[in-house]
Amino acid sequence: MSEQQRPLQAQDKLAVLLALVPYLIDRERVPVAEAAAHFALPAQAIRDAVRLIAVSGVPGDTRAYQVDDLFDIDWDAFLDDDEIVLTHRVALDDAPRFSAREAAALIAGLQYLSAIPENADRAAIAGLMDKLSRGASARPSALAVESRAVDASLAVVRTAIDAGEQLAFQYRNARGDRELRTVDPLRLDSLDADWYLRAYDHGRDAVRTFRLDRMRDPRPTGEPRSELAEGLVPGEQLFEGGADDSTVTVSLPTAALGLIADYRPDAVADAGGDRSTARLRIAGGTGLARLAASLGGALEVLEPAPAREAVAAWARDAAQRYRA
Repeated sequence: MSEQQRPLQAQDKLAVLLALVPYLIDRERVPVAEAAAHFALPAQAIRDAVRLIAVSGVPGDTRAYQVDDLFDIDWDAFLDDDEIVLTHRVALDDAPRFSAREAAALIAGLQYLSAIPENADRAAIAGLMDKLSRGASARPSALAVESRAVDASLAVVRTAIDAGEQLAFQYRNARGDRELRTVDPLRLDSLDADWYLRAYDHGRDAVRTFRLDRMRDPRPTGEPRSELAEGLVPGEQLFEGGADDSTVTVSLPTAALGLIADYRPDAVADAGGDRSTARLRIAGGTGLARLAASLGGALEVLEPAPAREAVAAWARDAAQRYRA
């Protein structure tokens, strides 16, 4: 008699039950043949185990088994279609679960990850989202993370990097000016929700950083990456300063200094109390205004006077638009 056909002993039956219950809970509908193949057991042994599960459970406060204290299965599916469907579970249902809101938040994050090209069509992500939907304490809200226009640009840029091909695109800089740029793409980086391209800019003869959401119509030029870009390795700092950048001095809470680390402050001093001053290189007044706005008013521009006035004018214009 083969190992697979020998009768199960009591200890073996217990081991099968302990493994079979979570296996069935993790799946909505399982053919008997599939379960038998998974556990390397005869189909009849699986059927016997399922019948035993159907009369198993945990007694309640009365110390006697009530209807809700026992597992139950879809008997029509089991007897007619040879499929196992648990319709009522006990014991394991008392384990902590994500709330519907927690599960929805996690599913939204997984949807965002699956939209990134390198994670697209990942069966593991889809399976995890399905488990979160079925394993939450209540049904999560139906939601979908909207794909952004930058997703298409991301795929084009990544393809150009892999192919070693030049890119051309319309780019809107921090001052709001738009111009055609031709670059040798080197690498992609992400910071928070934004994607950045590090590339050798032919027009600037230097490595520059471009935000993908400021690009329009990126397209390969058909030209291979230039010799000037060969061997270039972008530094660890995401933002590289330009010759036309302005130097400004700002004041902000000392605890917020980490939020401006990417601007590479070249001088930081204690301004007394819980505030510090820092000197930054910024590309234009619009970029400085956006930085100030992102810190919720905690950042104050000290000098030069034109930069301070530019930020104040930007704030006044924003407030007027808000009132309108």
